[in-house]
Amino acid sequence: QVQLIESGGGLVQAGGSLRLSCAQSGRTFRSYGMGWFRQAPGKEREFVAAINWSGSRTYYADSVKGRFTISRDNAKNTVYLQMNSLKPEDTAVYHCAATIKNYGLEYVDYAYWGQGTQVTVSS
Repeated sequence: QVQLIESGGGLVQAGGSLRLSCAQSGRTFRSYGMGWFRQAPGKEREFVAAINWSGSRTYYADSVKGRFTISRDNAKNTVYLQMNSLKPEDTAVYHCAATIKNYGLEYVDYAYWGQGTQVTVSS
């Protein structure tokens, strides 16, 4: 069974930065494409970023492109989301997810989800 645990969320002022981490249990982390999604109150969960098995390819939503960076350390079974130039509209619960595909851009691509970590950006 795959378990995902996010950390690193918090309260930050607009323009600030946060780094989210997601640790996966198990010995097959490198076999999963990983992604980050977010869900704001009253809104649907939306795709933020994804990274393929090896970390050689990354994908971003237009709303975060140039500000967020996804990366992974397969030796540590961890995926990261570096968030810079944060805006109030980035406020949401951020979830990491794992897929058996090389990568996924849609919610339905992912079978495993973490509980989420709250990110709040004040203006």
